[in-house]
Amino acid sequence: MTDPTTAPSADTGAPEKHGFQAEVRELLQLMIHSLYSHREIFLRELISNASDANDKLRFLALAQPDLMAGESDLKVWVDYDAAKGTLSIRDNGIGMTREEAIAHLGTIAKSGTGEFFKRLTGDQQKDSQLIGQFGVGFYSAFIVAEEVEVFTRKAGEPAAAGVRWASKADGEFTVSPAELSERGTHVVLHLKDDAKEFADGWRLRSLVRRYSDHIAFPVLMRKEGEATLDWEPANQAQALWVRPRSELTDDDYKGFYRHVSHDFADPLAWSHNKVEGKREYTSLLYIPARAPFDLYQRDAARGLKLYVRRVFIMDDAEQFLPNYLRFVRGVLDSSDLPLNVSRELLQKDADVEAMRAALAKRALDLLARLAKDSPEKYASFWKEFGPVLKEGTGEDPSNRDKLLPLLRFASTQDGSDEPKVALADYLARMKDGQDRIYYLIADSVTAARSSPYLETLRAKGVEVLLLADRVDEWMMGHLREFEGKRFKDAARGDLELGGLADEADKAAAEAAIKDHEPLLKRLQDTLGERVSEVRCSLRLADSPACLVLEEGDVGAQMRRLLAAAGQSVPEAKPMLEVNVGHPLLRRLAATPDGEGFNELALVVFDQAQLAESGSVANPGEFVRRLNRLLGQLMQ
Repeated sequence: MTDPTTAPSADTGAPEKHGFQAEVRELLQLMIHSLYSHREIFLRELISNASDANDKLRFLALAQPDLMAGESDLKVWVDYDAAKGTLSIRDNGIGMTREEAIAHLGTIAKSGTGEFFKRLTGDQQKDSQLIGQFGVGFYSAFIVAEEVEVFTRKAGEPAAAGVRWASKADGEFTVSPAELSERGTHVVLHLKDDAKEFADGWRLRSLVRRYSDHIAFPVLMRKEGEATLDWEPANQAQALWVRPRSELTDDDYKGFYRHVSHDFADPLAWSHNKVEGKREYTSLLYIPARAPFDLYQRDAARGLKLYVRRVFIMDDAEQFLPNYLRFVRGVLDSSDLPLNVSRELLQKDADVEAMRAALAKRALDLLARLAKDSPEKYASFWKEFGPVLKEGTGEDPSNRDKLLPLLRFASTQDGSDEPKVALADYLARMKDGQDRIYYLIADSVTAARSSPYLETLRAKGVEVLLLADRVDEWMMGHLREFEGKRFKDAARGDLELGGLADEADKAAAEAAIKDHEPLLKRLQDTLGERVSEVRCSLRLADSPACLVLEEGDVGAQMRRLLAAAGQSVPEAKPMLEVNVGHPLLRRLAATPDGEGFNELALVVFDQAQLAESGSVANPGEFVRRLNRLLGQLMQ
């Protein structure tokens, strides 16, 4: 066999000059200089064209076996000559006649692949691996080449039927006869001075692996350092995701995960699915075991690797998964997507949105399966990605019912600060008469566990969920109920004990309000605009006082987040709830109006403020006031 990448050197007839059918030279220049954002894309386009040529021959040879005469193994060859500044891509596929070369190479946006695809039956279209249907990929060669030569011979035609096509992208091309011993198409690029980097073996191999690693045919390159005809595959020529799941082992999936994610740790779980119908695609989704360092960086790269018919399109196709699933890794391969003409950008349409919704549900189903089958692995996942998944409760209302069972919380059920409690677990342990899911948000689980807001609930043996992530207040603002049970913030509004409150509790509360009306009014007068109301507390058992927000007010956690983001923080006057049975409140009640009462009332208020937000408006004044009172007690 002759060297498959050596271009024929002699024409057998005088060249004929033709004009491009698109007639507009400026259009060709626009395509060359503006259509593609990355000049290296040309190699993907030319290899894709070669793959299509091989695939066309494969189909036609089913009915006409004679077309495969000669080399029966379909391949693609990539070669270069650094000294001459040339790069060549050759296939042994269907090839072109003189008329086809003029029509397909001389008419911008006329796709031979597109025409061939239209002639296939529905089943044949599904089975084909045809890639390019825009008819513009060939012209990407002129991004890096000052001249392009194409040598081609139609399968089944004699050697004398070969054709040489050549152009310098100046609005004209030449076509002449050529003696070609082998079928197929051979594209030779005479590289521009600023594109000689593409006459380098290592550079070309990296581009083949990046863009064409999984096309259906082997891409062969000459072995480095050997001036021989010894060739070796530069691509895998096998896309793992298109193989049946029954053929793949766990090790296969783990190995491919390391390939696509560059993560050395094994994934926790994966999901491999093929969807057929109006929009056909294959997805392979992975749940990583550890979070990347840039998980919370807004501009970090995220999304799936996108392929179209096994040809790489982009690394981070973020359109197919919502932001709260940005930790998911994997591959999406579609037979047809609304790409722009350069196949570098994905256009938004209803089908893309439908795929996004389906993939989000599939990822959540995968997490649900992991939580059910491997609780320890899911606990590990939650430790790494729990706060991110919580974002979905607000961002994705359509999947909220799927997200709620996946949430995990610390709780007062045990002494551990680890978030291990699912909402279903909480419901199973609810007390008789309890109709609320109680939770508390604080700066830390430890702070929440010691909060005065829990005193009455703890005394009644009621479990409270303890939340401490920055996203928690925002999340709970979007949650209303779970399995018919409403969520209730233990630090807001009325405690809403419902069936948990007995008649004795109600009677004691009413008596306290009646008996301590004068004290409540005195406190209100002293505190003035600091609070909206002073009232007797039903949530305190051991502490003297606490500050309570209304249901719709912005809490301390959210106020800090808004302030850090430079946004205005809405004013919210809290209510002061006091435990009139506490010694400090009894002392207050017995203290006459004056400086002593005011000092003690402000200390009670500041202590409540500390318990609520971890700080006071004026720490220095609080310390001085406390020291004065302590000094009086010591006299």
